[in-house]
Amino acid sequence: MEVFEGARSSENVLDLSRLNLNNLTFDSLSEKRRTGTKQLYLCFNRLIGLPSSICLFSNLEFLDISNNGLSVICEDITRLTKLKTLIAKNNRLDEFSLPKDFGSLQLEVLNLSGNRFEEVPVQFLQLQRLQSLSLGGNRLKSIPAEIENLTSLEMLYLGGNLISSIPAELANLPFLSYLALCDNRIQSVPPQLTSLYALRSLSLHNNLLTYLPREILSLVHLQELSLRGNPLVVRFVKDMTYDPPSLLELAGRNIKTRNLPYSHKDLPAHLVTYLDTASKCPNPKCGGVYFDSCVRHIKFVDFCGKYRLPLMHYLCSPECTSPCSSNPQSDADSDDDQSIPVDRLQRVLLG
Repeated sequence: MEVFEGARSSENVLDLSRLNLNNLTFDSLSEKRRTGTKQLYLCFNRLIGLPSSICLFSNLEFLDISNNGLSVICEDITRLTKLKTLIAKNNRLDEFSLPKDFGSLQLEVLNLSGNRFEEVPVQFLQLQRLQSLSLGGNRLKSIPAEIENLTSLEMLYLGGNLISSIPAELANLPFLSYLALCDNRIQSVPPQLTSLYALRSLSLHNNLLTYLPREILSLVHLQELSLRGNPLVVRFVKDMTYDPPSLLELAGRNIKTRNLPYSHKDLPAHLVTYLDTASKCPNPKCGGVYFDSCVRHIKFVDFCGKYRLPLMHYLCSPECTSPCSSNPQSDADSDDDQSIPVDRLQRVLLG
């Protein structure tokens, strides 16, 4: 086939990018060329479909079909049993463009940024070996709870979508070290993310965040936190809403603060369970507890002596709050805050 005369190739690489191709077949390639090719580049052409003869590259490990006009990926791609990396950026793909058995591939890297996905396809959630998933610049409105199935995932890029919330199940990815959720519509960060022990980089810039959960301080390996373009950077918010405690809560607080003994012999089972749910007030000068009635309070914590990040606290009463000050040693900072090593967050990108 004449088109291959313009190909840039080596022993294991066949590069057919930027050849203005709109139609393609690999039937005329020699058996040696097909079986010897491990990397195939078809990017920056005018392809609207992937040829079924793609399956002839039986040893293919890397395929780049970015910057075409692709709206569908053919079933034959599932026959590439050795394929580890698929890059298909800047096409016209959506959740209906994939073959049913796409999840059977042994992919480790999948990049489909710059397409038209409104949902994360169920096939992606079946890729058990996937280590890197990029779906930036699509139209995603949510992250499915089933994302937790991708237990090998180390990098997740979902920037530039329409996502409004982060599911708690995202915290069940034990190897996740890079998480990018920038340029979305996220209003809060679930405290469960403290379980992401391997997380090193968290990109949350250009969202709608007004505070961070206190649990974020437990991300001991976090080196980069990007927050610019959020309301928490340009304005500080305090919400002192408070529901008066019920008689049940008042009684429960007295029992817990006075350390009065109780057991199933003394109280009905549901009251014992209720007492066991007491939350300790984080104000070290209080020592109280709360159950259902609490104050949502924004508290500012210094990082690296330069930035004061608003963290969320739940206090037992309005009397527990104290005025915030620009002085890092003020009463607004609890003893617990002072125990946080400043090198926990090595880079805080706010500017």
